[in-house]
Amino acid sequence: SCDATQLCNCSSMGLDFIPPGLTDKITVLNLAHNRIKHIRSQDLQQAVNLRALLLQSNEISSIDEDSFRSLGKLELLDLSNNSLAHLIPAWFGHLFSLQHLHLQGNSYRDLGESSPFSRLRNLSSLHLGNPWFSTIRQGNFEGIAVLDEMWIDGGNLSQYEPGSLKPIKKINHTIINLRSINVFSAIVRDLLHSVIWLEVRKITFSIPAEMQLLRVMSSSFAKKISFRQALLTDATVPEMVSILEDMPKLVEVEMIDCRLLGTGRWEIQIQANQSQTLKVLTIKKLSIEEFYLFTDLQAVEGLLSLLTKVTVENTKVFLVPCSLSQHLLSLEYLDLSANLLGDQSLEHSACRGGWPSLQTLNLSQNSLSDFEMTSKSLSHLRNLILLDISQNNFGDIPDVCEWPKNLKYLNLSSTQIPKLTTCIPPTLEVLDVSANNLREFGLQLPFLKELYLAKNQLKTLPGAAPIPNLVAMSIRRNKLNSFSREEFQSFKKMELLDASDNNFICSCEFLSFIHHQAGIAQVLVGWPDKYVCDSPLAVRGAQVGAVHLSLMECHRSLMVSLICALVFLVILILVAVGYKYHAVWYLRMTWAWLQAKRKPRRAPPKDICYDAFVSYSENDSDWVENIMVQELEQACPPFRLCLHKRDFVPGKWIVDNIIDSIEKSHKTLFVLSEHFVQSEWCKYELDFSHFRLFDENNDAAILVLLEPIQSKAIPKRFCKLRKIMNTKTYLEWPLEEEQQEMFWFNLKIALRS
Repeated sequence: SCDATQLCNCSSMGLDFIPPGLTDKITVLNLAHNRIKHIRSQDLQQAVNLRALLLQSNEISSIDEDSFRSLGKLELLDLSNNSLAHLIPAWFGHLFSLQHLHLQGNSYRDLGESSPFSRLRNLSSLHLGNPWFSTIRQGNFEGIAVLDEMWIDGGNLSQYEPGSLKPIKKINHTIINLRSINVFSAIVRDLLHSVIWLEVRKITFSIPAEMQLLRVMSSSFAKKISFRQALLTDATVPEMVSILEDMPKLVEVEMIDCRLLGTGRWEIQIQANQSQTLKVLTIKKLSIEEFYLFTDLQAVEGLLSLLTKVTVENTKVFLVPCSLSQHLLSLEYLDLSANLLGDQSLEHSACRGGWPSLQTLNLSQNSLSDFEMTSKSLSHLRNLILLDISQNNFGDIPDVCEWPKNLKYLNLSSTQIPKLTTCIPPTLEVLDVSANNLREFGLQLPFLKELYLAKNQLKTLPGAAPIPNLVAMSIRRNKLNSFSREEFQSFKKMELLDASDNNFICSCEFLSFIHHQAGIAQVLVGWPDKYVCDSPLAVRGAQVGAVHLSLMECHRSLMVSLICALVFLVILILVAVGYKYHAVWYLRMTWAWLQAKRKPRRAPPKDICYDAFVSYSENDSDWVENIMVQELEQACPPFRLCLHKRDFVPGKWIVDNIIDSIEKSHKTLFVLSEHFVQSEWCKYELDFSHFRLFDENNDAAILVLLEPIQSKAIPKRFCKLRKIMNTKTYLEWPLEEEQQEMFWFNLKIALRS
């Protein structure tokens, strides 16, 4: 399970123990997601060069005290999500190089009476806690002076001895997941001067009286405060704002996936001194159930003038009050993506005097639809450089628009624009119009350096003359199949061209001249992964000249066309052969035969209704109905004949009528003539009788030749019937009257046989 770098991946293999035979060559050992319950002293004794040991998500409940004694070079130890009920300091006593220790998700309730980590002088990140973790004592963190990250999962942490975390002099990032305000207050008191970024998760600020316990935060030297999955109310927001504004070094406040119960009508007036250090406010996925009733935030307008970066993402913002925008005097970056801003509300939000210092504005994934109105609403923002209005639904755009004079970066990807016009500002240096189904690009953009045209319908490269300063272009997933020498020579400053996922024909071959003629530093043509051509135009290390592409890869469209034509030709041949050899007839006959097979070989005597079923052509009906029927049905005794005109059941499928009539008759009498051979329905009657005749091996069929007919006139597929005419007697209707009496005598004998 080890690769060339001696990384051994034994995860998810159902192991019950650490596999034997580990050597000193192994540097990374992944045993996660197995069923290991115990680690013995000898299990890791030989792995002296191990750098990372991953044992998370097992069932480890016990570890011998000297199991890790030989792992002096270990830098990462992950024992998370196991069943350790106690932490023993001896485990970590010889891990002098350990930097990352993950112990969360076990079943211990405390860290013991002393510090398990006292000898981990190089420890950088420490993850602790579980649903049963309830107690932190003084001395638990002795020996740790500096941490880059500390994560305490203390959802049920109820006992915290003051001073427990004071030995740690500096923590860059502390993540605390807890519910108790009292415990949180005590932890913050110990971290006042040591933590730089404090992140609080799953805590509820709903009781105003408890907020007084957090007053200690106002003395914290933390530069960033984050709240994740926290809950606030109208009653507690004013006090929280006041605390944050009073923090002397606070630069950034972040709220992610939090809930606010209220509508902004604070129960007490916000009384806070404007922070001189707070510059960044980030709010993502803030849930306000009655967001449509939220107030205009006049109470906090005076606290916003020094903010330089504000993000309010995916929070159902449908309007920024004009007065609020006008108070954001220092704002340089504003992200309002994934909200509900429309054309009218944007016009009000970006009112005159609003956002005077704004340089970057992100309005992607909103409800904007009027391109001209959007550009006009933002045209007074003189300092605006970057604008992202992607993933809106603009559709057609006008020919003339108003834009901020200094706009250099514009993102119009996925905005349903079918065609670009001169509405696009000529000052741009970067333009992204990906995923818009564009079929051409011919804008005059003299300052443009980067152009993104991915996921469109372009068949040729844009002309170089209108964009002479272009340095990088992405034209992935279009319909290009080749480039000409002239097209490339015109891009004098091009350094990167990404044209992958197109329909190139033997691209690597014609790219050989691109590198030399156009001076392009890197070209991505995007064959399947094995064909990536870059400077110096190599395909996975092979020079272009050494690459041999298959016929399919070189001429994909041609090969597909040829295959389709070949398939069509094969189908056409099969149809012709089937017609020539009566394939349809054989299918019909097979179906009729299968139906006949299901029925008894002979109908019961009680079901026999006729002496004979008469099969004849409509052109011979005069002889059959006026001569033969009269002669046979008026004989003594009379014969019972079945005629299709008279005896078929109305409304019943005609084939079923034929089959039933033949089944209910002793004999089948065929009146053969040239007309009979040409009749389609006579063929059906002859078909079924043919099967019955040879399946039952009887003389159920009587042939009467109404006129002379050669046996070869009968269709060739009735080979056995033709043989009967050559080997057995059939009755021929005589034209002489004196011979007709003998004909009737012989026919009656045949019908009675």
